[in-house]
Amino acid sequence: MVIILFDTNAKQNLYPLTQTKAVADIRYGIFSIKERWETISGLPVFIQAEDYLAGLYEAPPDDEYLYIDASLKDEDNLRSQILSLQPGETLRDDDGIIACRATALIDNDTLNKPEKYFTSFTEAENVIRLQYPWQLFLWNDEQLRKDFLLLFARSMSQPLPQVIKTNQPENIIIEEGAVVEHCIINASTGPVYIGKNATIMEGAILRGPVAIGEFATVKMGAKIYGATTIGPYCVAGGEIKNSILQSHSNKAHDGYLGDSVIGSWCNLGAGTSNSNIKNTAGLVNIFHEAYGVNVDAGRKFGVIMGDYSRTAINTSINTGSIIGTCCNIVSKGLTPKIIEDFTWNLQQSTSYKFEKAIEHINNWKELKGEKLSSAEISALKYIFDRR
Repeated sequence: MVIILFDTNAKQNLYPLTQTKAVADIRYGIFSIKERWETISGLPVFIQAEDYLAGLYEAPPDDEYLYIDASLKDEDNLRSQILSLQPGETLRDDDGIIACRATALIDNDTLNKPEKYFTSFTEAENVIRLQYPWQLFLWNDEQLRKDFLLLFARSMSQPLPQVIKTNQPENIIIEEGAVVEHCIINASTGPVYIGKNATIMEGAILRGPVAIGEFATVKMGAKIYGATTIGPYCVAGGEIKNSILQSHSNKAHDGYLGDSVIGSWCNLGAGTSNSNIKNTAGLVNIFHEAYGVNVDAGRKFGVIMGDYSRTAINTSINTGSIIGTCCNIVSKGLTPKIIEDFTWNLQQSTSYKFEKAIEHINNWKELKGEKLSSAEISALKYIFDRR
């Protein structure tokens, strides 16, 4: 049996993060959603995405399939119920299918209209799904602790270097190949996970719960507060609090990032900072056409930034900002709260030319030894054309 994680029609509520990837590729806690199901189940996990993203993902083999809504919040009881489903059984609630076990592949339309395919359902109650992108940083503290316990039960940490200062070292996991220099790690407030081949430079201060992904770098003098996830191949510097960097992104210099989610292949220029609370300390109200309604997002909310976006030096990001996919942000004063996909230079109110956008993304990818695939270019062209 293999697991297939699928997206529902509610995926657009997670824009801009899910414009360039399936929900299952989103990272919070230590893992991406796909990685978490792989670790928990021990089964191969595949992703079923929208047509324009399908080329990014490997097709599943002929087998028996356990379909799972990728947006489900990780809850022990629900997880056990899903993994114990038998062939032909379907679990759902008022919002649709939660999970089902099938002997044939099922398309997205059927998964979103299950009565076409299934006749027998088990009803579930109190199921929580990821609805809005800011829930990622709201849930990150809890998920970091749960993921740490999952890893702690299965693996042993490498010996802690004698040159570091620690508090409650039993709450620290350092994976093989990680280089951890003269730094301070306080795990009394939550666990700290340092992935394979990561680098923690001298003078850095980490206060849990924190996860540093494989091949990520925390620079000298960085101040990383919980609950923060620095994804694989990211670079982190300055001051970061309660934020998530997905993968391959850079916040390498001084400046503040708080209560935020930064997509993949982003770069925050030196001195970039975001506001995460209004001067009135009032609720942050978010409106975006993807959500269709005004949403109160709490009092602490920095920025949600889509993949491939970048800021110029000393950019000041407004409270409760949504920055789209592939934006080049040059702005005087506070940025607008909503910045549309493929925005080029806010001072000139111009859009990226698609060929230039692809050229610049490839330049950034080359810095980390990678290159845009034809499937990625095709997906970006789809997003560009539908603006």
